[in-house]
Amino acid sequence: VQLQASGGGLVQAGGSLRLSCAASARTFGGYAWFRQTPGKEHEFVSAIRWNERSTFYADSVKGRFTISRDNAEKGVYLQMNNLKPEDTAVYYCAAKTTRPILSAVRMKDVYDYWGQGTQVTVSS
Repeated sequence: VQLQASGGGLVQAGGSLRLSCAASARTFGGYAWFRQTPGKEHEFVSAIRWNERSTFYADSVKGRFTISRDNAEKGVYLQMNNLKPEDTAVYYCAAKTTRPILSAVRMKDVYDYWGQGTQVTVSS
């Protein structure tokens, strides 16, 4: 099983990017995006529980980012609008075999599979 993240790049503040996370062979119970900057731990960004399509966001991205299903690729998108310099990070997609419980969707350790990361750089 592989997760392939793509769509990162360099964008000016206020711009938009759409990240994609494609999963080979199967769909998962839950997907999430985390981000990481040098010297820091992974930070939760957003998650979706596949079957019910319930979504979750960090306060810092709520209203600007949208996670959605990509049925064709058995993965998810992360639409990022109104990007800010503080959004600069390596973004990782993650997937959990079974649906994560509500209290755990933001926890890095519950996810079974991880993609390779894609760099997002927002210039001021």
